[in-house]
Amino acid sequence: MHQFTIEPLFGSDGWQIAGYNIAFTNSALWMAIATVLLLVFVAGGAKRQLVPGRWQMAVETFTGFIDGMLAANVGAAGKKYVPYIFSLFMFILFANFLGLMPLGVLGLHPFTFTSHFSATGVLSILSFSIVIIVGFAKHKLHFFSLFVPHGTPAAMIPAIFVVELISFLVRPFSLGLRLFVAMMAGHVLLEVLSSFVISSGNASIGLFAIAGLPSFILMVGICALELLVAAIQAYVFALLTCVYLNDAENLH
Repeated sequence: MHQFTIEPLFGSDGWQIAGYNIAFTNSALWMAIATVLLLVFVAGGAKRQLVPGRWQMAVETFTGFIDGMLAANVGAAGKKYVPYIFSLFMFILFANFLGLMPLGVLGLHPFTFTSHFSATGVLSILSFSIVIIVGFAKHKLHFFSLFVPHGTPAAMIPAIFVVELISFLVRPFSLGLRLFVAMMAGHVLLEVLSSFVISSGNASIGLFAIAGLPSFILMVGICALELLVAAIQAYVFALLTCVYLNDAENLH
């Protein structure tokens, strides 16, 4: 499990403010790298050329994809959330892909910070906070009607309200947990299979042929699957955020 260990870098383990440790960790480093890549990606596609190049086309494709997702789930009111959902989706996408890059051959070991619930939890709380702020800003106390479905019998309102409220409050936990579990599970599986390959190879040729080679072939397939999972999890996170924003905007 060493690959998931958060470690301070550049001798910052003793850095403190008001008694709180503020060490610059490997997790923070890869968050910064993902942020820089996102900024470079957007800046490279912001040229607004009449005949767009490949980079501009890529940025416009992703922007159009997010715009379509918001239009389908929130409606016309979703247009103003395009910058946030785009940034959220691309940040998670870059983070997931960076953690799968074979940079170890260069002596640089990538850290998948989305495999930590502390990181995915903060992203989910951020999205949930926006939902709550938008909901109360637009609907005031009428926002509570979200927890009482239309047509609910009067006798069932107290019970339904409690159930719906609990379901609503669980959203940030489930949103962050889904991404964290998916990324951590994939990396653990690859770690286990790689240990089979190395151990059997060090033992004997026969054992490598029986256990190591099939494990290596399976690793190749799982690496391809992990790339797909990395994209899907970024999409799911963005999609669910759009669904929650729809509740805040339209009280459906």
